[in-house]
Amino acid sequence: MGEGAVSGSVAAISPVQQMLASGTGALLTSIFVTPLDVVKIRLQAQQTPFHQALSRQSSSWGGIIRTSKWKCFMYCNGLMDHVYVCQTGTSCTSWYKTPTHFSGMLDAFVKITRHEGFRSLWSGLPPTLVMAVPATVIYFTCYDQLRDFLRYSLGFQGSHIPLVAGGLARLGAVTVISPLELVRTKMQSRQLSYSELRVCIRSAVAQGGLLSLWKGWGPTVLRDVPFSALYWFNYELMKAWLCEQSRMNQANFSISFTAGAVSGAIAAILTLPFDVVKTRRQIQLGEIDALGVASKRTTSTWHIMKSIWAEMGYRGLFAGFMPRVIKVAPACAVMISSYEFGKTFFQKMNLDRERLGS
Repeated sequence: MGEGAVSGSVAAISPVQQMLASGTGALLTSIFVTPLDVVKIRLQAQQTPFHQALSRQSSSWGGIIRTSKWKCFMYCNGLMDHVYVCQTGTSCTSWYKTPTHFSGMLDAFVKITRHEGFRSLWSGLPPTLVMAVPATVIYFTCYDQLRDFLRYSLGFQGSHIPLVAGGLARLGAVTVISPLELVRTKMQSRQLSYSELRVCIRSAVAQGGLLSLWKGWGPTVLRDVPFSALYWFNYELMKAWLCEQSRMNQANFSISFTAGAVSGAIAAILTLPFDVVKTRRQIQLGEIDALGVASKRTTSTWHIMKSIWAEMGYRGLFAGFMPRVIKVAPACAVMISSYEFGKTFFQKMNLDRERLGS
């Protein structure tokens, strides 16, 4: 598939239509991926019940001393990772309180659906979509706009264009959403009203400056920017190759799906050490915010990476290899194929309008 064919589907639609296509793709991805993560969290909760999870975590990860009321875990809806802070006596403990025993992933799907209802597979999803959908819309729309700007306005050519556009688009999306995600974590962990939240943010800015709103930005950028650059680079190459093999001028749903899954898996494997560091740092920041205490030791990205290496060697930086690939590959496949399908739909609609107008 040549560059002209790739850009044709993008050039014929407006940024608003790109936003609608990416927003729809984001919703479909979260609906598809969230049950996998809910089941994963429930299986983890079964291995470490809430009271044990609290009592076992006294002073690890940056010297944070926790009280007996808190537990942080990562929640992924296929679009973004979110920190959930559990407090005993809140609805969040529903992740831990159900006594049902699961023998595996399939058994968990069946029992959760049977005993708790089909909707419980999407527990905790709505609050995360407030962040994840706008972040995805910004990211995908910026990627297409940047790629076309570099190719057609500045005249750059070559397979490195998706790599540059993908990295820059992700950098922009993370920078915009990072303070909002910090706000969401504070609201969820402390049950703050909007007026209390305003006071909380003002005091945080007064103490740590405006940049304190971008806590955790570094590790997130360190993982997401290389991931996005590698993902789009491989996706455009794979899509072009599959179209060439199929003798098609434009990618169909199956080509986009396949290219998205393969390129997502490759990017996930290559950026895995950064994902391990980012997860640890994000949970750490969530716990600091929840408890309102400062870390006793430095918690820089480099320090976390060195401590993981010292504790577990290189294997520690590649922990969770299969779960990450199993989660990321289908999420990327669903998102990009839905997005491409949406763009094709709008392209055809616009062409039909032009024909009717002429």
